[in-house]
Amino acid sequence: MNRASSNTTISGNRRQRPVFKGIREAVGVPAIVMCASFVGFGALVRHAGLSVWHGMLSTATGWGLPGQIALVEMYAAGASLFAISLAVAMAQARLLPMTITLMPVLNTGKTPRWQPFAAAHLVAVTGWAVAMRECPDMPGESRMPYYFAFAGTLWVLTIVATAAGYALAGAVPAMVNLGLVFLNPLYFMLLFVGDVRRRARALSLGFGAVCGPLMHLASPDWGLLATGLIAGTAVYVADRQLGARRRA
Repeated sequence: MNRASSNTTISGNRRQRPVFKGIREAVGVPAIVMCASFVGFGALVRHAGLSVWHGMLSTATGWGLPGQIALVEMYAAGASLFAISLAVAMAQARLLPMTITLMPVLNTGKTPRWQPFAAAHLVAVTGWAVAMRECPDMPGESRMPYYFAFAGTLWVLTIVATAAGYALAGAVPAMVNLGLVFLNPLYFMLLFVGDVRRRARALSLGFGAVCGPLMHLASPDWGLLATGLIAGTAVYVADRQLGARRRA
């Protein structure tokens, strides 16, 4: 084998390695938790009187359970298209700061222009949390392939899980279906708990745990939004102050 073909083989192996790593890490606990959540969502779609194709299309295009649940429940309640669109937009707005923080980590300046746009479509809570934990320690050229493999695998599996949940609706009690939906945010919290060695994440969990119940007692309708604004701002300020003191 000449040197050129050897270099090509080595380069190909380097590109494949993060892809295999992403798929392997996705099909473990992340896939189990997310698929369980989307099985619950699929059952919810059927109870709302929608077709399985509506549920699968929602997962394929929206891929964010809070917004998807808002869509289905408001449709079942007979809400207007404007009200449904507004509710879904507000529920999915949390993905915007995730995308803004993740794209600079994935896009090293050498990636094709279309890839960040495609990667932004796959931004969801689990993929974002894992990528923010794993990708900073990877070589630049490995980050985007890893993220596409990890998030893309979960995306495909959750579409299938939505259809499975639709088919199984009625075989599982409604309360169990709702419980499955909330596995995903619980797993997201556990991901952060497992990485509290990073100061900003430890502060986020602490401030959120204290502020969340207080804001909910003050206003159940606006408590979550107020918690994000107040606790998020406090964490940002505290993290900057602690960082400045350490550098001083």
